[in-house]
Amino acid sequence: MKRVAIFPGTFDPFTKGHADIVSRSLNLFDELVIAVGFNPSKNSRYFDVDFMIDRIQSVYHGDKRITVVKYNELTASLAEKYNAKWLVRGLRNTTDFEYENSISQLNRYLNEKLETVFLITSPELAPISSSIIREVHKYKGDVSEFLPYTL
Repeated sequence: MKRVAIFPGTFDPFTKGHADIVSRSLNLFDELVIAVGFNPSKNSRYFDVDFMIDRIQSVYHGDKRITVVKYNELTASLAEKYNAKWLVRGLRNTTDFEYENSISQLNRYLNEKLETVFLITSPELAPISSSIIREVHKYKGDVSEFLPYTL
């Protein structure tokens, strides 16, 4: 049986930190679904969701172990659709853990077969966050060092 995991997030934008979690996840799982979450009733994204999906797909072009999808539903329900038994989450610090722990418990309540696997961000990538990248980009700063693709 294939080991399928979901890596959910807004990925606004998808950073080298996210890419690090993807590559390390592929050492644990046979397939990984990168699930880009969005809410069409909110206009709160900085980068367009379809643009970001295109960028992520460009990074993993040709890797049949990776699927990139857009979703607007409960993550636990999405996992059922893909027969995924695991969620992958990256942790940069204890603040991330507090937030992600609560979400993982709720996902487990919604889908008792779903386990969350936490991967600690590689130290050199820990300072990178999507919100910081958005802020730098907004003021015309160069963010290319932090992204695994070209904007």
